[in-house]
Order: sequence, then structure tokens, then C-alpha cells
Amino acid sequence: MSSSERYPVERSAEEWRRALNSEQFHVLREHGTERAGTSPLNGEHRPGVFRCGGCGQPLFDASAKFESGSGWPSFFTAMDGAVAASEDRSHFMRRTEIHCARCGGHLGHVFPDGPAPTGLRYCTNGVALSFEPSSPDQSRSD
Repeated sequence: MSSSERYPVERSAEEWRRALNSEQFHVLREHGTERAGTSPLNGEHRPGVFRCGGCGQPLFDASAKFESGSGWPSFFTAMDGAVAASEDRSHFMRRTEIHCARCGGHLGHVFPDGPAPTGLRYCTNGVALSFEPSSPDQSRSD
């Protein structure tokens, strides 16, 4: 995300620091990556919605989640207009970064090795997400 991009939700770095914990800030605002296999959302399989951990925008329906074996929550599609992409040339690689279309928060990357029907794998940092179950009585993950 370049500093010239504009988003519907914008805050100063200090405002983001106050709103997020240090790991969320590192991933969402500094393009960091959480350690593989550490997110509790890897085991989340209830119906519901995965939201941006920064601004709350709905990003992924739980029905699009799949077990990729990558160590990060993975989805084969995003909600319409919720996720934007840009080229990432860091770490001597060329990848497609995904970020929240509402606040610009870094979510992870998308790869062309996912399942049908899209063939895509939205590989996301769990710390960049929050989960909202479809109904209040579904408050635990298995």
C-alpha cells in the first residue's frame, strides 16, 4: 500500500497504535506476518463472517474457508469489493498482496493454488481478522 492510496477509513499511525495491539499493528499497518500455525482462527469452522481486525469490514464468509495446510487461515474467495490487491515485490519475490478495501490493512497474499471453484488461495494472517459467528449460540470453535 503506498502512502498515496486513499481509503474510506483512515487514521494516523498513532490512532492505529491505540486501536490495535502490537501484533495487529505490525501485520495490518506494517505488512508483517504472524508465525504460521499460531492463529486460533485456523481451527475456526463455524458459520459466520471473518472481518478486518482493523476496521471491522466483512471480508470472507466462513463457507469459503478451507484447510490449505499453510498454517494460516485460507479462503478461496473474498466478499465482493471487500479485498483489494496490489503487487508485492518484497523479499526478492513477486506476489499479490491482499488488503482491506476499506482501511488498507495488510491481510496477506493471494496465490493461484487454491481449490475450485476459483483456484485461488487467500492466505491471511489470523491476527488481521476477527470472527463473528452467524448466531450468538455458536460462541465456541471445535
